[in-house]
Amino acid sequence: MAFTRTAGKHRRPTRAPRTTRSNANIAGIATLAASGVVAGFAAPALAATDDPRGFEDTGLRQAVAMDDQLAGQVEAQAESQQSAAEEAAAKAQAEAQARKDAARQAAETKRKAEAAAKKAKQEREAKERAAREAERKRLNTFVSPITGSYLSTGYQASSGLWSSGSHTGVDFHASSGTSVHSVGSGTVVEAGWGGAYGNNIVIKMNDGTYTQYGHLSSIGVSVGQTVTPGQQIGLSGATGNVTGPHLHFEARTSPDYGSDIDPVAYLRSHGVNI
Repeated sequence: MAFTRTAGKHRRPTRAPRTTRSNANIAGIATLAASGVVAGFAAPALAATDDPRGFEDTGLRQAVAMDDQLAGQVEAQAESQQSAAEEAAAKAQAEAQARKDAARQAAETKRKAEAAAKKAKQEREAKERAAREAERKRLNTFVSPITGSYLSTGYQASSGLWSSGSHTGVDFHASSGTSVHSVGSGTVVEAGWGGAYGNNIVIKMNDGTYTQYGHLSSIGVSVGQTVTPGQQIGLSGATGNVTGPHLHFEARTSPDYGSDIDPVAYLRSHGVNI
């Protein structure tokens, strides 16, 4: 007996029903796609379908596309983070180098300042030593009691004008009011009237000898005062036992009359050329 196929509702559908996949299946397929396995897996599945287009829409394309987009975003984010890290590292390195340069510059500036201060100190000390040496030399030098003068009467010259019968000093030619200087450094031990010497000054010199300046018209120092070479101590005149204005100068071993020594030899021994 022959059976015939009923047309219509008992006919097998030409398209397989679409299967709904869960998000977990899609994620699994995406994972397989990323590992390269999905290529071999998908081909048979697509080949088995009798979809008129040649494959069944399983959602794989969408999963792969989403995975590619996510991978791109992750890669872009990674590159951005790497770039930011590199920029931060470069900035940190630049800042560290700047700190090193600043520290080196500060050290160099400090070194230069210290060197300049040391040099200035050395120069100052050298100037001070030179000044002290110059002052020491100045204080140890001797000068003529009257600048540019000459001797009008020599030492131990004989005459009835002197009570001892001879000249106990030398006379320097000078008109009244001529500046009279200390011949060296010392301390004034007498300043006032000296009898036949008129207004006179006696100075104890730093080397222990004494010098006397007589017949002054005025006195400019006082007892106890220290004097230096070339310092003005009075003015020449004609006070006391004189025949005219001049300066009577003596060199002595003591402040007392009668201890006189040759004043020319005395001055020359101290570098004074007369």
